Amino acid sequence: MAEPTVSASQGPTKLVIRNVGLLLSGAIENPILDADALVAENGRITAFGRLKDLDTEYATTIIDANGTTLAPGLIDSHVHPVAGDWTPRQNQLGWIDSTMNGGVTTMISAGEVHMPGRPRDIVGLKAMAITAQRTFSAFRPGGVKVHAGAPVIEPGMVEEDFRELAAAGVKLLGEVGLGGVKDGANAKKMVAWARKYGIQSTIHTGGPSIPGSGLIGADVVLEADTDVVGHINGGHTALPDTEIRCICEGCKRGLEIVHNGNERAALYALRTAREMNELARIILGTDGPAGSGVQPLGIVRMVSMLSALGDMPAEIAFCFATGNTARMRNLDCGLIEPGRSADFVFMDRAQHSAGKDLLESVRLGDIPGIGMVVIDGIVRIGRSRNTPPATTIPEVVD
Repeated sequence: MAEPTVSASQGPTKLVIRNVGLLLSGAIENPILDADALVAENGRITAFGRLKDLDTEYATTIIDANGTTLAPGLIDSHVHPVAGDWTPRQNQLGWIDSTMNGGVTTMISAGEVHMPGRPRDIVGLKAMAITAQRTFSAFRPGGVKVHAGAPVIEPGMVEEDFRELAAAGVKLLGEVGLGGVKDGANAKKMVAWARKYGIQSTIHTGGPSIPGSGLIGADVVLEADTDVVGHINGGHTALPDTEIRCICEGCKRGLEIVHNGNERAALYALRTAREMNELARIILGTDGPAGSGVQPLGIVRMVSMLSALGDMPAEIAFCFATGNTARMRNLDCGLIEPGRSADFVFMDRAQHSAGKDLLESVRLGDIPGIGMVVIDGIVRIGRSRNTPPATTIPEVVD
């Protein structure tokens, strides 16, 4: 069982984290910070640096990191939520809370496509998107921030539909290609309308994943010009390498690599982005729940896999799941900067890992042990119930 959590305070809060062994920034241009402490007030980072230089008086919560690694909470750029913490895809309860035990503090919906009887008419799909946006704004399993309400575009939608969606608070489109719009010309028109009203878009890439979806190749991806190229490594079936390279070179949009995709294609996309000196475009998702199940450790597994098999420094691989996604998705988390949300994951090398420290253990392909998760400056769990046990864990100081 997870260790007890700290209850949310009704008044002002001040969190002080001390004895940090390694502070990962989430920023790919400077992934490691020279600091051993951090302060957050009322759920926002206010300062970090050396403990002796920070204002730590009147703390309401003190966490002794005990030399462990502190990083921004991980972000899953591609999930398919439906109703609260239940997924009909695998008829499973508690998948979001379980994923939080994998260090994920923020999720981005790529469409609530597993809703039984999902409406395909325009009135219905707009109503479902607005409902999902409202419900996940009001209900956060484990404290996880689920950005939901992502309608899948269908033929017959007009500009006014996107204006109405935006006015109602919808900020995302579900995967282009999972509905009736599968051609580049119509997708491009609707994506442009969405962008005009501040709605971000993602496209399905590769072979069909669910009944009703279809092949979306490089030509459609490039013509549609969505903000994010969803699962460039397939979900599950990948495009040929020539088309993956064509997409990487033919646009400047986000390149999303997912757990529920083709691992060889993931490594190819990573190598291509590195050759182009454009690793800042790489973001990570799970693409779950899906037919292959729910993956609570999907994001940390992707970080370890890309680091170990992609010959990528672990501190850079963690940026793919934090700062890169935050910047690409316009989120207020994912980076250790004043003003950002105080969402953190504490990690250490798993017990008996061959790596001498966290970064080396990840480079060797091991999943890190998670010792604590903090969201909005509030401790949500202690030692994770899902990861291998961390060698050292932080503790809340009385």
